[in-house]
Amino acid sequence: MPRLLEKLPAGRALEFLHKVVDGICGRAYPRYQDYGSIWSLSEWMEVLEETVMYFKTMVGKNISDEEAAQQINALNSNHQEAITKCLKGRKEEIRNALVENVNAISSAQLQDFDWQLKLALSSDKISMLQMPLLNLDLDVRENGEIKPISIEMNKEELQNLINALEAANKVVLQLK
Repeated sequence: MPRLLEKLPAGRALEFLHKVVDGICGRAYPRYQDYGSIWSLSEWMEVLEETVMYFKTMVGKNISDEEAAQQINALNSNHQEAITKCLKGRKEEIRNALVENVNAISSAQLQDFDWQLKLALSSDKISMLQMPLLNLDLDVRENGEIKPISIEMNKEELQNLINALEAANKVVLQLK
């Protein structure tokens, strides 16, 4: 958990944390415009991502309350208390949201895929870069209907996709 959270006044911490959990549970995440006076955009993205990851990890891996508290012991006591209170109060709701996400992922079945590698050649300057792109075509069955999905990715986006799929696989394996 980043120490950036401590920039948030202690009186607003619980409100922020509950909005983060709302986002995890499929409702609205907190909005940057409400916290822009506290964090820069890059700080905002970091604190939001780390807070979401903390809650998902603590609940998804069924971490004990003591170990969850150890994960945040670098924060001041007011923020530790707010996080602990939010986690204890909404643990079951977070768990249900994580299970729903896994069920939604597992209900969509990959039927077929095709890929192509090409070089971006849209202009003479870009063609000199010889940037490889991957075209990934997926046929996904959702609610009995097959939907085609086409994705074009560069090397970095492909690596992010692979990392996300590996992380999703770990979550699925943990929930079995």
